[in-house]
Amino acid sequence: MNNQEIHSALNLAKDLARNAGRIILETNLDLRKHNLDSENIKEVKSLADEVLDKKIIMGLKSTKISILTEESGLIKKDSNKDFMWIVDPLDGTFNFIKGLGPCSVSIALWEKDRPVFGVIYDINEKITYWGGDKFGSFAEDKIIQVSNTIKKNEASICSGFPARMEIDSDKIILDYWKQMKSFSKIRMFGSASISLVNVAKGCADAYMEKNIMIWDVAAGLAILEGAGGACIYTKGTIPYSLDVRATNNNFILNL
Repeated sequence: MNNQEIHSALNLAKDLARNAGRIILETNLDLRKHNLDSENIKEVKSLADEVLDKKIIMGLKSTKISILTEESGLIKKDSNKDFMWIVDPLDGTFNFIKGLGPCSVSIALWEKDRPVFGVIYDINEKITYWGGDKFGSFAEDKIIQVSNTIKKNEASICSGFPARMEIDSDKIILDYWKQMKSFSKIRMFGSASISLVNVAKGCADAYMEKNIMIWDVAAGLAILEGAGGACIYTKGTIPYSLDVRATNNNFILNL
């Protein structure tokens, strides 16, 4: 893809994310109807996930780029083989259903194993966050940047317990706590995309999760990089999962 095509793709992603957010905010359908995932009872699926997934896929198909979404899996295309859309139509589904906290629409374009750009529409704030390493990062048209916090004991870290995390493993929990305890504050929002946005705009200083699904973080990683942050991620033990360490670029996290 050339620069013009990438910018056109970015504008498309912004429009689709905003339109999906408007569906959530304006529809008369009861999008909070939900059931438990048949394969993992900790995963909740709502009508909103299904409706937004179909709407976003329909909008992206014209680009002839492969699409990976949480709800539909991989939709493979033969052209632009190095590129892939990665979509979470509703990140923070449980929060949305319960009115408990933040939720978002998340759309990213990746080239091979690196993000090109990400777009996150914060449904509660009604703000579109977008950016990437070659774009900078923005809240609508306002530039956002990571914090300048240097000391961990003055910093905050965002994290969570992914639905597939082995919380019965004492070793995993102990290793997790060893990382968390050096920070001044720990925050769990129930939305990985919003956690990464908070690091990107300097409200938090770091983010870490193991075996987090790629569609939960694909757009947020791009936006954090564009805001000056540092992101390290490796394949998790579950298909399409990542082990993620992300900071304001002033200190290092170990997994």
